[in-house]
Amino acid sequence: MPVIHVHMLGGASHEQKAQIAKEFTDTLVRVLGSNPQMTHIILDEQNPENWANAGELISDRRAKQKA
Repeated sequence: MPVIHVHMLGGASHEQKAQIAKEFTDTLVRVLGSNPQMTHIILDEQNPENWANAGELISDRRAKQKA
């Protein structure tokens, strides 16, 4: 039973999430021969205030880019 856990910043649309789930599942079915009914994709959306890169909160970086 393959499981893919995707950590991402919030903001993806429902349609984008559905496409991610379908394409990742299709890839596991094609590459591993997985049963699609037993293949799980977990989309874990994070608030930009809870994610940092290079010592800076993503929310702060985005605010600077807007200014």
